Amino acid sequence: MRATEQRPEPSAEESQSPLRPPTASDGRTTAPPPDENRPSEVDWEALVGPEWLEWYSLTPQERWAESEKLWQVYLYLGGSLDPEPDTQSPFFDPHEPVAMPADGGASLHCVRRSGV
Repeated sequence: MRATEQRPEPSAEESQSPLRPPTASDGRTTAPPPDENRPSEVDWEALVGPEWLEWYSLTPQERWAESEKLWQVYLYLGGSLDPEPDTQSPFFDPHEPVAMPADGGASLHCVRRSGV
């Protein structure tokens, strides 16, 4: 079609095809009829819980600031940003020294008791 040629207006049947949203006579899109089986509003607190609802209501900048606070608490309580060793990796070296546990102990070990 050339730029000077105009397309013919679609007929009423064509404009109401299932591939196009229904339109009013003035060309505006009309809303679909309400579905009686679908609730009009979602109770988000019941769906995700009050704590998650509070988190979702924050802006991305507020979430970032809250995450920074959580990381500070995690590190203060002895958390580590060092990754766990991946024994399945081809680069895993079992002889490489590992960091000490946060509590300074020797990690988990079996405890034997006599008289068992």
